[in-house]
Amino acid sequence: MATKKDALLISGTLLTLFLVAWHLFTLRQDFDPKGFTEDQLMTMEFNGDIVRTSDGGYVWNPEKEKVKGVPGPLSVLEKARTELEEAFVIKGTNDHGIAYLVLYTVTRFGAGFLAASVVAIMLGVLLGLNKVLFQAVNPYIQILKPISPLAWMPLLLYTVKDPKWTAVLVVFMAALWPTLATTAFGVNSLRKDYLHVAAILQLSWFKRLFKVILPGAAPTIVNGLRISFGSALVAVVPAEMLLGELGVGYLSWIEWNNLDIAGVIFAILVVGVVGVVLDSGFNKLAGLVTYQE
Repeated sequence: MATKKDALLISGTLLTLFLVAWHLFTLRQDFDPKGFTEDQLMTMEFNGDIVRTSDGGYVWNPEKEKVKGVPGPLSVLEKARTELEEAFVIKGTNDHGIAYLVLYTVTRFGAGFLAASVVAIMLGVLLGLNKVLFQAVNPYIQILKPISPLAWMPLLLYTVKDPKWTAVLVVFMAALWPTLATTAFGVNSLRKDYLHVAAILQLSWFKRLFKVILPGAAPTIVNGLRISFGSALVAVVPAEMLLGELGVGYLSWIEWNNLDIAGVIFAILVVGVVGVVLDSGFNKLAGLVTYQE
């Protein structure tokens, strides 16, 4: 029977094979001047393809190699080492260390996601408790839900006139609809026995909400929050890229503008790591508030 140790061993083996294949695929032989005339070498040096070394030899130009094909894992590792060494360094207005960029992205994401979750759950409960209202509003939810949050960005930017708030609102729009729809469905599908018992006990509306409705619909609400969480995380990175706001998305875009493909790959990996950490934390939190019948 397979164990967790076996799964980790297989996962590690696959990662090793991938890294070796990546390295071999991107490996390039050292420049060999044999077979080239002096004029050809001078032309290649003039074009920046090669550079002269201190001992009079030639090597491929490392700056030009950055944009020639996909860099290997060693180049990405070197880029990661450089970025992590300066993680808490601020060199200028738009040159902040990776730790600050991750903090900006997480803060922006957290503000938009939490605001959307509160609004969506409140409206979802209201719609779920009123079947007529739910049927009246549901067509509009279905129309607005599939719209990409980035499609709202020009209108939001024009309205609030602030890129920082626009990025938060893009996250808000990405997280709003899945939670709203699932909360309304979960409350609407709540077992009527729960509400009857609450009525018999003459619970106030707030007690009924926090002791009966929300706990009873919690599994469905949490599923909606999981969907919203992923949607918001996907939306925050391109929002930062397009708005030019400091964050992980901005790092990816600025590295592309600098034609540093190793930097782009590093930024992509940072997005993945941040996503895994946030998702893991969210799942643990969701496990504390969800129960199974």
